[in-house]
Amino acid sequence: QVQLVESGGGLVQAGDSLTLSCFAGGRAVSDYATGWFRQGPGKEREFVAAISWSGLSTFYADSVKGRFTISRDSAAKNIVYLQMNSLKPEDTAVYYCAAGAGNSRSREYDYWGQGTQVTVSS
Repeated sequence: QVQLVESGGGLVQAGDSLTLSCFAGGRAVSDYATGWFRQGPGKEREFVAAISWSGLSTFYADSVKGRFTISRDSAAKNIVYLQMNSLKPEDTAVYYCAAGAGNSRSREYDYWGQGTQVTVSS
């Protein structure tokens, strides 16, 4: 069992930066990669980024590549960050972290957090 808690969401203006955090707890946490997904208003949930447990492998959606950076805390590997730069209004969504396969397919993630709201105003 893995428990995930996101934090760091908020209201920002276009062009601003924001960092989300995901804390993972549980005995099996090291068995999983971590992914970030988001769901905008009226949209389906979509993949954002993923990172392996080691932190050596990362993977991004084309829509965020070059703007977002996923990383794993070097001291506490159960904490994953999503650094979001040059935010756009279309980045507005509830952001979820999840523990699973480390790819873009949400069905291959077994555990999910409750989500944190990010709102980008124009």
